[in-house]
Amino acid sequence: MQARRFVQTLHRWLGLALVVQITIWMTSGVVMSFLPIGLVRGETASAYDAPVELAVKNYFPPGGVIAENGRAESVTLRNWLGRTVYIVKTADGRAMYDADTGDRLSPLSESDARRVAAADFIGEGEIVKAALLNDPPHEYRGTKPVWRIDFSDADETRIYVSPDTGEVASRRNRIWRFYDFFWMLHIMDYSERENFNNPLIRIFAATGLLFALSGVFLVSARLSGGRYGDDIKKMRKERDAAK
Repeated sequence: MQARRFVQTLHRWLGLALVVQITIWMTSGVVMSFLPIGLVRGETASAYDAPVELAVKNYFPPGGVIAENGRAESVTLRNWLGRTVYIVKTADGRAMYDADTGDRLSPLSESDARRVAAADFIGEGEIVKAALLNDPPHEYRGTKPVWRIDFSDADETRIYVSPDTGEVASRRNRIWRFYDFFWMLHIMDYSERENFNNPLIRIFAATGLLFALSGVFLVSARLSGGRYGDDIKKMRKERDAAK
């Protein structure tokens, strides 16, 4: 009897502790499920071109760019704004070179960063500001520094461009920021908004498990010898007396 009372009290307190967070989980899950992920990621306003054939008159020897960068981990040939370039990755970072001449193209200038963002964006709006940020806002979670290009569209689009490779590092908009707020609530990571294994979510996961197990215990106890068990016995006696 004492054990059942203890579990009953524990079950009630666990329920009180969980009710707010469960409501937050359900609300955030509903919000995120109704937002198209392509819209959240800014893909609906992004230009995705067909594959471009790499055409170089005279390839600059890859060994030249490797020698300039020391120990290269990889060298990738790709198209960038209509020209073919090498992306060289080393332990210290990445750099971009013209595949025809071997000239280093990175770090990108502001005008080049604007060109990359303008080529990527097909929504309504114009570039209103560009800035090279050493300490970008929390919405950008990548390698720093980074160019941030702001557009004047209704979604308040911001395109982040890597000064080292000339690639679009991320796309952010008003919908993404709204989604990210509920994502933070959902995974309970209120600082980085990326960690699924943070202590808070572990605590609440364990609390939910204890709540479920204590509920199973109470139901089993009542069915076997508690209030519901007595009711079942009474019904059986009445049935037998009526025969």
